[in-house]
Amino acid sequence: MTDEQIPDPDLASRRLAAESLAANDPTGWFEKLYAAAGEGRAVVPWDRGGAHAMLTEWVETADPQGEGRRALVVGAGTGWDAELVADLGYDTIAFDISPSAVEAAREAHPATKVDYMVADLLHPPAEWQGAFDLVVEIYTVQALPIELQADAIKQVTAQVRVGGTLVVIAAARDEVDGEEIPDDKVEGPPWPLTRAAIDAFATGDVRLIDLDKQPSPTAPTNLRWRAEYLRD
Repeated sequence: MTDEQIPDPDLASRRLAAESLAANDPTGWFEKLYAAAGEGRAVVPWDRGGAHAMLTEWVETADPQGEGRRALVVGAGTGWDAELVADLGYDTIAFDISPSAVEAAREAHPATKVDYMVADLLHPPAEWQGAFDLVVEIYTVQALPIELQADAIKQVTAQVRVGGTLVVIAAARDEVDGEEIPDDKVEGPPWPLTRAAIDAFATGDVRLIDLDKQPSPTAPTNLRWRAEYLRD
């Protein structure tokens, strides 16, 4: 298939998501998308060919020290963010629900130090709970239907150990006349996160310590959250 025949990435992902939702399988479309991309029949719209610019910026500013520490990258995709985290010295696990995504990540980074594995954010391994000094979540929660986001947020937060850091990067919900668009008016994927959703990551002994809302590095008219949390 030539480049001209590959469908628009955003439209293709929405079509696959709609088919999965209709089949009561809200996460099944990830594997379909990555499998099609592996065969050259689709493009993964969030695959940037490098670590997310807002994560790179956070690393440069926060200067995290990874030696002797563990990190978890949620929804690893083709692995660029995980590779950046591992390069900081973290013992890094990166997971995705799509076996094809995990295979693509391993193929893209043959000399990797990252442990790429298949896992489900909504049902992660029990031994991960409270086990990581750094958890990075970029664009995964927003790729889930709104009714699943609260559970996903709880699972992301649960993996951070005491003294650990959580970094979340997500699309921000659009506003009209200063008010966020209501849930029933959002057509995803993605389903961008509200400020309330960002606040929901801060629960119990996890607190929000820094929050930026800035234009997307690749689409300046779209706003992105970058939030940093600490578990006391």
